[in-house]
Amino acid sequence: MITIIDYGLGNIRSLMNWFKREALEVVLSRDPEVIASSEMLILPGVGAYGDAMEMLKTYGLDDILVNEGKKGKPLVGICLGMQLLYDASYEGGYKKGLGLISGDIKPFETTKVKVPHMGWNTLQSENVSLNQTYVYFIHSFYAESSGEEVIAYADYDVKVPGIVKKNNILGFQFHPEKSGDAGKLMMDMIKELLDDNISSN
Repeated sequence: MITIIDYGLGNIRSLMNWFKREALEVVLSRDPEVIASSEMLILPGVGAYGDAMEMLKTYGLDDILVNEGKKGKPLVGICLGMQLLYDASYEGGYKKGLGLISGDIKPFETTKVKVPHMGWNTLQSENVSLNQTYVYFIHSFYAESSGEEVIAYADYDVKVPGIVKKNNILGFQFHPEKSGDAGKLMMDMIKELLDDNISSN
């Protein structure tokens, strides 16, 4: 079973439908017992970083997610959910994140492109199947890190990490559920991460 974390922020309906189209069992929950028994966790998110972290803390989900992630449970962050996986964000002042991936979330500081970064953009990757994939972004901040976890990025005046992976932690800055045919590649990555977890238990 896959659990989408319910903390009051996220484009849940389209995300749940995306999983259901793949015949994957998915529930929406903030129940610690449900989360603990899940094979994979999905952290969605839209809106402000600070608000999202505050909601996670309100429900005690921040510690749960960190503990489950450190235990090796597959955890997938989408859009703001991916940003929350990092150490901290400078959106609205310095705010600590979950710290499962090293690095900070920074604002775009450019006049060369429009902010927010909204619409379709091309991913660049050493992975042939992901390179030149066209996906849908909507965000005003991006992850700045060492780059070791970056699988694919989009060029938007700066290199914007589009897909990141660190062991059992996977993140998509864009919306795979809104990325048309490219979403199938991202679902394959999620299924592979899920299968690796099932086979190891």
